[in-house]
Amino acid sequence: MIDDSHIAAANEADEARLRAEYDALGEQLDRRGIDIATVTEKVAAYGIAVPSWGVGTGGTRFARFPGAGEPATIFDKLDDCGVIHRLAGATPRVSLHIPWDDADPADLRAKAKEHGLGFDAMNSNTFSDAEGQAHSYKFGSLSHTKKPVRDQAIEHNLHCIELGRKIGSKALTIWVGDGSNFPGQVDMTRQFERYLDSARAIYGALPEDWRLFTEHKIFEPAFYSTVVQDWGTNYLIAKELGDRAFCLVDLGHHAPTVNIEMIVARLIQFGKLGGFHFNDSKYGDDDLDAAAIDPYRLFLVFNELVNAADRPGFDPSHMLDQSHNVTDPIESLMNSAMEVQRAYAQALIVDRAALSGYQEENDAMMASETLKRAFRTDVTPILEMARLEKGAAIDPIATYRASGYRASVAESRPASKSGGGGIV
Repeated sequence: MIDDSHIAAANEADEARLRAEYDALGEQLDRRGIDIATVTEKVAAYGIAVPSWGVGTGGTRFARFPGAGEPATIFDKLDDCGVIHRLAGATPRVSLHIPWDDADPADLRAKAKEHGLGFDAMNSNTFSDAEGQAHSYKFGSLSHTKKPVRDQAIEHNLHCIELGRKIGSKALTIWVGDGSNFPGQVDMTRQFERYLDSARAIYGALPEDWRLFTEHKIFEPAFYSTVVQDWGTNYLIAKELGDRAFCLVDLGHHAPTVNIEMIVARLIQFGKLGGFHFNDSKYGDDDLDAAAIDPYRLFLVFNELVNAADRPGFDPSHMLDQSHNVTDPIESLMNSAMEVQRAYAQALIVDRAALSGYQEENDAMMASETLKRAFRTDVTPILEMARLEKGAAIDPIATYRASGYRASVAESRPASKSGGGGIV
């Protein structure tokens, strides 16, 4: 871990500058009728989960180039997640992926407690084959034509639920790569019926206080057709399964021109928005850092979320889901968590009364400018003050780099080998 004195020393050098900028922003917001302390309090209370797999180096279709000090076990991953939360103060939960993170639940709880972390939604993997499994998922899992394969995939999800129950998780996320790569390869209707039957078996095993999240994806690894290919199909699944089934929206799982904030609005309206996997993309499922490409879109998503915050029972899950190929994963995850917080803070300072008025009067120009005024506001002092007040780092990335953490763990963790890509 990173010593508290190291964070305190870094903050001391930056605190005077921060307080001056925070006061200046507070005066600006006060003239707009916004209390900066209230916004800061909400930002400080906001938390987003980090994916356990995100602290390792990702890869492309062609190759993977590992970095120094990569985590070798789930306990290494939790150490890295602890550093992220200690510095940025915004990631109090970790989402596990099974079978990669399978371990004794008591050991998982102990390691998480060591870092002040909890566990978010469990993630099942039936999109690749694990060592020792009896049946391959090459031609699908929950929708496979052969019942023994479907049963194996169902059983894996039930195992995820059981492990999650023992470590304090309250949700299961299902994403499958099932689909087809050639016209005529599958009967699309029967394939979807098989998927629904399998999903019903999993849903029926949920503890009463759990939720099930299903995730749609337009393509990959099935390129001609995908079983859960868009939000409409995802909504049908959630409706078919029951009240505790919800749609999970991954920002990278859509075509480049899709209006994701409208999807969010629709799912909110009909009570089926379960949560998010935040990332960014230029072309497809790029899994780039949140706000790396289109920060305005991220802001527009949070505009819908803040607008719906007062709805009874509205509590979507928020998690990052990224692949880091050319950056230090710890830095990328901290940066993304802060960018998500930034979008939230900007959405909180939207003049909603003015926006509603312009919408009612069909004043497109002023409605747009009302949103842009909030988006253009530099809320960095709010994010920094929220971190300072909870004892995290004012500048997490600079503090992390100065700590030497990456070099330190590189000395004790075995070097990871480069690997080939999956699709060439």
